[in-house]
Amino acid sequence: MPENTSTTLGRRRLLGLGAATAAGGALAAQVAAAAPATAARGRGLSFSDDGTFRVVQFNDTQDNHRTDVRTIQLIERTLDAERPGFVVVNGDVVNGDMTTAEQVRQAYNHVVLPMEERRIPWAVTFGNHDEDSVAATGMTEARIREFLSGYRYNVGGTARGVSGDSNQVLTVRGDRGSGFALWLLDSGRYSPETIAGQEVEEYTYETIHADQVAWYREQSVALERRAGAPVPGLMFFHIPLWEHRFMWFGSPTEWTEESHAAAVVKHGIVGERNEREYTAQFNPGLFHAALERGDVKGIFCGHDHINTYVGNYFGIQLGYGPGTGFGTYGLGGDDEHRLRGARVFDLDLDHPGVLKSTRTVFAADLGIDLSPEPQPLATPKPLGHR
Repeated sequence: MPENTSTTLGRRRLLGLGAATAAGGALAAQVAAAAPATAARGRGLSFSDDGTFRVVQFNDTQDNHRTDVRTIQLIERTLDAERPGFVVVNGDVVNGDMTTAEQVRQAYNHVVLPMEERRIPWAVTFGNHDEDSVAATGMTEARIREFLSGYRYNVGGTARGVSGDSNQVLTVRGDRGSGFALWLLDSGRYSPETIAGQEVEEYTYETIHADQVAWYREQSVALERRAGAPVPGLMFFHIPLWEHRFMWFGSPTEWTEESHAAAVVKHGIVGERNEREYTAQFNPGLFHAALERGDVKGIFCGHDHINTYVGNYFGIQLGYGPGTGFGTYGLGGDDEHRLRGARVFDLDLDHPGVLKSTRTVFAADLGIDLSPEPQPLATPKPLGHR
C-alpha cells in the first residue's frame, strides 16, 4: 500500500503540531520488585491453574476530563467479555485540553476505574500526549505516575536511572517453574527542533533511548539467569518502530503495493493500515536487541489510531492495538469510529513460546454506538482515590 495522504493525516499532523508547541520463586521476586507496595496489595500476576493468562491492551483513549462515554463503555464491555488477568493502557491516555491538575486526574480516573472496579491489575505506559497540558496543570508524567500509584490494582512503576517515566518488567508466575515477562517502555514524546545544530525538518517523535535498550538487555539476562532459561515475553510501548513499516512492506527500502502483497504472505500480516507509521526520528535498535535475546515474542504499540495490523517479523509479532478513545481522530465521516477497539493476547504455558494468539475486539462487536458525534460525560466521575 502506498503512503496514505488522506485528510485524516492532515488532522493528525495538526493535532500533533499543536501539542508539540505546548510546553518461578525467582520470577515472583521480580514481580514484587517491579510493582509498588500499594499495588493490588502486593499481589503479583499468576497464570491460572490451567496454565493460561489473558492480557488486554487499550491505547489512545486520548481525551480530557469529560471523556466520551463510549470510551468508558468500550473498556468496561471488553473487560466483562474477556476477563483479563492484566491490562496495559499503552500511552496517550489523555490529551492537552485540560487547565487544572484535578481535570488531568479526572481524565485518567475515567480510564482506569473500570479495572479498579473489577479488581484487575493494570499499568500505564506514557505516550507523546500525556504531558501536553503540563504548562497549565503542572501534571508531569512523574506526578501522574504518583497519582496513579494510589489505585489499589495499579501495578505500574518505573525503573530508576533510565530515560522515561514508565519503564518496567512484570512477570506472570507459572506453577510449572516457568513464567512470562511483560515489558513496558516509555517511548518518549517529540523530537527536538534541532540536533547537532541541524534543524529537524520533518515533524517527528522522540526515540527510545540507548539506555532503555541497554536496560532491557540487562534485565532480560537477569531474568534468564534467575529462571535458568530465557523468559518469553511481550513488549508494549506507544510509538511504533521503523520495523513496523518494514514488515508491512516486507522491505526497509521498497514501499509499494507489490512489496506489501508479498509481505502479507511472508509475514502473515492481517489487519488494516490506514495511515503511515509515525515513527521516531531514529531507529533505536530495540528490535535487533530483542531479536538477539530471543525472548520477546511480540512488540505492540498504539499511536496511529487507525492502524490495526499484526504480523510475524522474523520470529517476533509486530502490531498495533486499535485506538480505544472516541474523543480523538478516527477514520473520518460515517466510518469515524469503526476501528475503535482493543487488542487481546492469550498466553498458554503449554504453547511454544507461551504467546498462543492475539486478536482485536471492536466497539461494533460490543453493541456500542458508532455515530460520529461526540458524547462527552456531562460531569466527571468521582475519583477512585485522593
